[in-house]
Amino acid sequence: MSRIDVRHFEPRDLAQIHAIYSEREAFANTLQLPFQSEEHWRSKISAAKEGFTNLVAVRGDEVVGQLTLEAFQRPRRRHVATFGMGVKGTARRLGVGSVLVGAAIDVCEKWINISRIEIEVYTDNAAAIALYSRHGFVIEGTCRRYAFRDGQFVDAHVMARVSE
Repeated sequence: MSRIDVRHFEPRDLAQIHAIYSEREAFANTLQLPFQSEEHWRSKISAAKEGFTNLVAVRGDEVVGQLTLEAFQRPRRRHVATFGMGVKGTARRLGVGSVLVGAAIDVCEKWINISRIEIEVYTDNAAAIALYSRHGFVIEGTCRRYAFRDGQFVDAHVMARVSE
């Protein structure tokens, strides 16, 4: 795989991001729903909202992953952020997720004074759990019947990375 760069989302990326989240594995492993329109994704990630940073991983002109970082805005939780991401099927397990998570951690800890990053991950998503663990996230608990997916309830781990 050639070099992966990370940059801020640009409107020209929208169709490729829509395609990523239209893949079954992407919507099955996130809280996204299947069959969302491109307009849904435009409104979700295009509008500049306070506390949100939208990153894309690119290989040349190809968007191979997307991550939305949300820094909480409530006064007593301004030190906390969370994120969600998707990686293109043909680019999974090639380091794209690691590059995006690393970029999110860098933004949080070096630029916006975030010392706690929280995420939720389905308990059956071993690849994601391993990825987050490699980046210093630890499982803090398990939420039973966290979400409804493909006709049944699934559990999720709450993981966090806390910097001192």
